Amino acid sequence: MCAGLPDLRLGNVPATSFTATLTERHGEAVERIPAPQRLVDWLAVYGLVVDSCADAQLELARELRESIDLAATAAALGDALPAPAVQVINDRSVQRRAAAILTPEGKRHWQLGPDARVEDALSVIAADVIEIIAGERDGKLVLCASPACRAAFFDASQSRTRKWCDMNTCGNRRKKARFNANRRRHSGPAE
Repeated sequence: MCAGLPDLRLGNVPATSFTATLTERHGEAVERIPAPQRLVDWLAVYGLVVDSCADAQLELARELRESIDLAATAAALGDALPAPAVQVINDRSVQRRAAAILTPEGKRHWQLGPDARVEDALSVIAADVIEIIAGERDGKLVLCASPACRAAFFDASQSRTRKWCDMNTCGNRRKKARFNANRRRHSGPAE
C-alpha cells in the first residue's frame, strides 16, 4: 500500500480487522499503523473518513485496539471479559457522532458526520465489537491457529470451522511449513 510500510490486513469485520493492525503478537510483532496518517488510511478503507490524526488520537486508537484484542480473545476462549478492556470499549463507543445508513442493497453502512474526528471513527469500531461479543451477529469469535498470531477473528463461514485469521498469511505460512517438513522427511539422504 505505502512504500516502506507493512501491508494492511483487511477483512470484512472492522473490529477484528482493526486488531490486525498489530500482527504476529506472539512472535515478532508487526505494527501496521506506525504513524497517524497510516491510521487515517486504514479508517478510509472502511469508509470512516477523517481529515487528520494527531499522535494522541493514534494512542487512543491503539488503546482501543489492544482492548478489543483482550476482550475478543477472552470471548473466543469463553473467559470472563477483562473489566479494563470493556471500559475502554464502552468509553469509545459512547463518543459516537456517526449514523447508521441503509444502502440500496439492504446493508448497514456507517457514515461519519461533517468534520469527523478519529474519535468518531473509533466509536464505530467499538460499537462493532460490542455487537460481536454480545452475540448479535451470526458467527463466532475464534483464535487463529497460528502460534505466532493467535489473533481473534470473527468466523461467519457457513460451517464455522475457519482456522486462520487470514488464509493468505497465517494459513499459507502453515501450509508452506507443513509442505517443507514433509519434503524434508520424504527426501532421501544426499548422494
